Amino acid sequence: MSLARKLFSRQWLLATLLALIAVGVMVRLGFWQLDRLAVRREFNARATAWVDGPELTLQGAALAEDLYNMEYRPVRVRGEYLFEAQVALRNQQLGTQLGVTLLTPLRIEGSDALVLVARGWIPQADAGREAWPAYDQPGVQEVVGVLRRSRAEADFGPLLNPTLMPGEDRLLEWVSVNVERMAAEGGLPMLTDVYVQALPAGDRPGAGEPIPLALDLEISEGSHAGYAGQWFTFATILLLGYPFYVSRAEPRETE
Repeated sequence: MSLARKLFSRQWLLATLLALIAVGVMVRLGFWQLDRLAVRREFNARATAWVDGPELTLQGAALAEDLYNMEYRPVRVRGEYLFEAQVALRNQQLGTQLGVTLLTPLRIEGSDALVLVARGWIPQADAGREAWPAYDQPGVQEVVGVLRRSRAEADFGPLLNPTLMPGEDRLLEWVSVNVERMAAEGGLPMLTDVYVQALPAGDRPGAGEPIPLALDLEISEGSHAGYAGQWFTFATILLLGYPFYVSRAEPRETE
């Protein structure tokens, strides 16, 4: 009996089909990792182009630029915060301490436009709205930071921002910085594609001020290429090894 006929004989048909399905899954996983590698490389190129780029003063004509495609570009902006429209980003860590990041609209000086600013971290003990006024920074403030993209979902995992409960007009605690939804719920003329992440200055923040978090930016290709190679290797081993095993197997005795 030829190997092809043996592979698809009554004795081996189910095992052969399962082996072919497994090979197909492994190949698909390999290409999925290559797709993720391409996305990562695109991100690395974009971030590298801007993270060391010239600082942008966020006012005037700069507000009409394609800010969404300038993520991680250094920016400087002056204005006054609207604390009544402030919200919090949950599950933020400073070292080993859990807390939240205060997200506050800033009315840009000389303009009616607003930009959301991730001002910094406060401890979980002060995560409730009633404790936020202790961290207000009134008057004209100058913020130095980087542009970040608005995100409908969290960076890691499938977490979505909760829906509004009956009686609520806007969400106060978020799991991702969805600026477009924040602006819509607050009825604010806010830049919706980006927000500003304030970065630590040379001096420690003063008492009663949120602590700006350092930029967490990793420029690497990760393990995607290695994982793709593993899946393709497993598929090749199974594709070649299974027929070899079947060819050496003795036919099953029938009663």
